[in-house]
Amino acid sequence: MNILRARAAAASALAALAFADPASAQTGASDDVVRIGLLTDMASLYSDFSGKGSVEAVRMAIEDFGGQVLGKPIDLVSADHQNKPDIAATKAREWFDAGKVDAIVGGVSSGTALAISEVGRQKSRMVMITAAYTSRLTNEACAPYTIHYQVDTNALTNTPRTLVRQGADSWFFLTADYVFGQTMQADATAAIQAGGGKVLGAVRHPLNSPDFSSYLLQAQASNAKFIGLANAGGDTIASIKAARDFGFLRSGKQSLVAMALFLSDIHALGLPVAQGIYTTASFYWDRDEKSRAWSERFFKRTGKMPSEVHAADYSGATAYLKAVAAAGTDDTKAVRGKLRELPIDDIFASGGRIRDDGRLVKDVYLVQVKTPAESKRSWDYLNVRATIPGSEAFPPIEKGQCALVKKS
Repeated sequence: MNILRARAAAASALAALAFADPASAQTGASDDVVRIGLLTDMASLYSDFSGKGSVEAVRMAIEDFGGQVLGKPIDLVSADHQNKPDIAATKAREWFDAGKVDAIVGGVSSGTALAISEVGRQKSRMVMITAAYTSRLTNEACAPYTIHYQVDTNALTNTPRTLVRQGADSWFFLTADYVFGQTMQADATAAIQAGGGKVLGAVRHPLNSPDFSSYLLQAQASNAKFIGLANAGGDTIASIKAARDFGFLRSGKQSLVAMALFLSDIHALGLPVAQGIYTTASFYWDRDEKSRAWSERFFKRTGKMPSEVHAADYSGATAYLKAVAAAGTDDTKAVRGKLRELPIDDIFASGGRIRDDGRLVKDVYLVQVKTPAESKRSWDYLNVRATIPGSEAFPPIEKGQCALVKKS
């Protein structure tokens, strides 16, 4: 059995290495380089809104920065963590120890993000989590050099919180059975109950579930007005398709709310299927002139409009490089200090700032998927219904559980 486990581990490690950027995947590289490592999902259920698009987004950040900082070239390495925390931790450790990687960006899926963050803690290296959503990253699992650059499950509860105010008083959850889904359901439940609503039940499904019929039957039987999808990526797409196929949403008695719905998900589903669904977004490509201009550039390179993860990858890599330039060094502690000092105002974050618990505080957007009649062109998928200021979107730092924050 030990031999079989060793062979399986070796195969997994080789698979992860297979996605390393061939132009720059070197170990034992020179100290005269500032090296960024991108760890993400390249081929599984989250790859459409991260994956190769994330590689291009970070490349764009490096190019827009001029390809060098402090007179040193900026290098990029990338790998597939396969949504497995052990592979993510092994690769992060290898990059920090032998690959001379200064900072890691990415971390799609909560388990891998927490694993990468822990290695960053152990190695005293920067980690910019641009894809995972678990609020644990700035609460009980906060780390000195981890920045949670993407929104979290607390911010995503702005969807049910707003809908409860409008009368959405009964809920049932379809929840992915891992860290993100569990945390998302817990945070959303607290927001619903605080607003006077009720959660009538929930059912958990495995990650990358092949069949949602039994789960949806339970949701239907609950008679809840709103069905919250506490999942993401391929699982969200599959659950929405199954709900439409079942036809029980046509009665108008139940509505779907996606806690995390990406532009690529809507593109895969099509507006006739996805129309009307509410969610909270950290970025939308067509929100303003600045976001449109950058997104058009991204489209020319990738053939699709960017997701909020792609925008965060670009912005997070840029923020890191600006902090290195401002600090005059790539020393981790100095860079971390500058990240807290410098405002972040770009295509992803307007007037953003990084708190002492590592949380990027920024505005988020309550959005609703357009009807086919409302859409005027390709990728024109969302109506922005409300802008939620960062001060309201995230709980105040004193209410958090980060041990790094001194309580008054």
